Amino acid sequence: QVQFVESGGGLVQPGGSLRLSCAASGSIFSIGYMGWYRQAPGKQRELVARVSTGGSTYYGDSVKGRFTISRDNAKNTVYLQMNSLKSEDTAVYYCNSYTRLRDWGQGTQVTVSS
Repeated sequence: QVQFVESGGGLVQPGGSLRLSCAASGSIFSIGYMGWYRQAPGKQRELVARVSTGGSTYYGDSVKGRFTISRDNAKNTVYLQMNSLKSEDTAVYYCNSYTRLRDWGQGTQVTVSS
C-alpha cells in the first residue's frame, strides 16, 4: 500500500507563497491522477487540484490562478505551488490519488494569518 508524506506547510502572511511537496512510497505513475486536498477546521475535506500522469491539470474555483500543481514521476513526488495566499486557504493539506483513494497521510498545516 503506497504511503504519502506531505511537507512544506507553515505560517505565512496573506499574499505570501508556499510550496508543498508530497513524497509517495511507491510509483505515482502507476497511480495515475494525483490530487491535493485540504480540510479546514469544521469543514469537509475538499479537492484543491489534480494532475494527470501527463501533466494535465484541474483546479477548484477558489484556487484557480493562484495555485499550480505539478508532478515528477521519476521522483514519485507531487507539488503544489501556492501564491497570493488568503486566510481562507488555512487548512491541513493532503495529497492522494484522485481516482482511487489510498490511506491518508498526516498532512501539512498551512496557516495564513497576519
